[in-house]
Amino acid sequence: MHYGDTRPDTLKYNPFKAIIAPRPIGWIGTLDPGGQANLAPYSFFNGIGSDPEMVIFCSEGIKHSASYAQERGEFTFSLATEALARQMNTSSAPEPSGVNEFDLAKLEQGVPVVIQTPFVAASPAALECVTLEVRQLSDRHGTLLDRFLVIGEVVQTHIRDEFIKDGRFDTVSARPIARMGYADYATVTDAWQMDRPNG
Repeated sequence: MHYGDTRPDTLKYNPFKAIIAPRPIGWIGTLDPGGQANLAPYSFFNGIGSDPEMVIFCSEGIKHSASYAQERGEFTFSLATEALARQMNTSSAPEPSGVNEFDLAKLEQGVPVVIQTPFVAASPAALECVTLEVRQLSDRHGTLLDRFLVIGEVVQTHIRDEFIKDGRFDTVSARPIARMGYADYATVTDAWQMDRPNG
């Protein structure tokens, strides 16, 4: 099977997000113009560089997180895990501006070091980020879309001590969750190694 702009009837649901999977969840903390904390998960999220460390998330529509990250010039990322899955889901509700999703999800706010925006204190790892750019995306025809890409540079990293093993962050113990298609999620429960070829 293959298709372009028109999906065949046999594919009742769009498989795009199920194919581009699993996707890490950007659990993004921001501050609104009045200084109220905001928290929301984004499944179009990833790291894009390591020197300096940089992350991106994409908002379909200029939602609170993207607009606040642009206005304040900063945001945080907290690792969403199996133990925090319900709270992460609670924070995804389309609440009006001024609602503190940390409070809504009964999450303690972690105290930042470099920026002002809080992160999820219970998360095994979190990143403080300075916003580098917020870019409205366009399609292949040059038509502007209601989609906004946020790029941030990591300026501080937080790791809970219990997740550091032999000098490394223990991803499997943290049990991060990832988004797949539809209403499906995955949990990291196992890891294996493969050496890259020398070249």
